Amino acid sequence: MTIELSQPRILDRTAITDARGRVFRDLRISLTDRCNYRCTYCMPREMFGADHNFLNRSAMLSDDEVVRLVERIVGLGARKIRLTGGEPLLRPGIVDLVRRIAQFDVDLALTTNGSLLPRLAEPLAAAGLRRVTVSLDSLDEEVFAALTDTRFGVRDVLAGIAAAEAAGLSPVKVNTVVQRGVNDGPGLRHLLDLAEHFRGTPQILRFIEYMDVGTTNGWSEADVVPSAEIVAAINARHRIEPVDPVAVGEVADRYRYIDGGGEIGFISSVSAPFCGDCSRARLSADGQLFTCLFASRGTDLRGPLRAGASDDDLDALLSNRWRERADRYSETRGSGSDGGPRIEMSFIGG
Repeated sequence: MTIELSQPRILDRTAITDARGRVFRDLRISLTDRCNYRCTYCMPREMFGADHNFLNRSAMLSDDEVVRLVERIVGLGARKIRLTGGEPLLRPGIVDLVRRIAQFDVDLALTTNGSLLPRLAEPLAAAGLRRVTVSLDSLDEEVFAALTDTRFGVRDVLAGIAAAEAAGLSPVKVNTVVQRGVNDGPGLRHLLDLAEHFRGTPQILRFIEYMDVGTTNGWSEADVVPSAEIVAAINARHRIEPVDPVAVGEVADRYRYIDGGGEIGFISSVSAPFCGDCSRARLSADGQLFTCLFASRGTDLRGPLRAGASDDDLDALLSNRWRERADRYSETRGSGSDGGPRIEMSFIGG
């Protein structure tokens, strides 16, 4: 079976640039800091237990505030918006919010653990969502359970992927965060099983190097499996070859199976940093704008919004912050991109 490779929508429009000449094109919006998983590399239960102080509703941006900021940010050049969390499908009224954001000329996608997609994929697609990325770190139920610490299982995630495909949210990208000695398996067996499962399907599997996002996951460079190691293992089983990037700022190195079995990707923030053409900013659920995944501090947008800032005021705040941006944490791997403890991934999305 020959699989047609994905062709993401490309919009070449003028946008503002930062201190390193990087164009602002992508915004990731965290809709909630809550999640129904407790993944050990993101929200370990010992740090995010029953007594954890999650954001209350009043602290989070309202739907109206999210939509207003999207309108301003799209006007400043953002052409791709990804909804994240926590788990974004836990956000009350998510379908209506997607419908409101979809009115803008943006490439609208969402990252999810997939557990709620069987119920929500169809209404989300009808509301204007274009694609989803689903997290799946192992096909082995025991490994999956140990990693995610949730009542959901592999079958639930696969059902979510199937529901997304049936709803037209295609191609579904499947993200696997790889940790040495955790979900790689002897001879990378678990990773090869994942590659084999998605080979010959429309889904695009992407292996992600384990990153030191936040401060609670106990990251060590010894836990990283370099992408080159996985590429070699897959290539030894089924020949693959690189594919040219579709757009500047793509985070994944794209490969395809030479025999037509589809596409596979590798995100190598540790072994091959891609800070040089990073085009992304992140908006937290409480309205903080972060210009790097590894940032320590954000720029408050909720305060000015609720204090009556005009559209011009917001445009100036947003554009000035991007123009000042000089982040390059993955190239330096210090204690934090701006000198303090890094914000948690669960707070600003991946």
